[in-house]
Amino acid sequence: MPWMPGFRYGALLPPLALNLLVSDTERAAAFYRDVLDAEVHYRDIDFAAVRVGPAEVMLHADHTHDDHPWSADLAGGATRGVGAQLRLLGIDPDAVEARAREHGARLVAAATDKGHGWRETLV
Repeated sequence: MPWMPGFRYGALLPPLALNLLVSDTERAAAFYRDVLDAEVHYRDIDFAAVRVGPAEVMLHADHTHDDHPWSADLAGGATRGVGAQLRLLGIDPDAVEARAREHGARLVAAATDKGHGWRETLV
């Protein structure tokens, strides 16, 4: 049984929420939970709902978007997310880096101090 009807969840979302297509909702939700310290509200084979700090993130399995214009590209193995940066502020970048290493997540850039005054890591 679903955690709540889609229309109810949709009504609860803030004006800006993320919707990401993923090949495996279990693996994606585990990454958000284990590396980004997210709260996983719900997960099944089709969908996961997570909160990272104040951000609501929806993770839809590729097959739930079979009629989407991107479906052929995704099925063909297109690179995902190149050029997009999702900045999650208020999360300790050193802790994220450590958890990424611990859980075998891909670490793109180690935690470093940036000229704009932030310390950040890329996973």
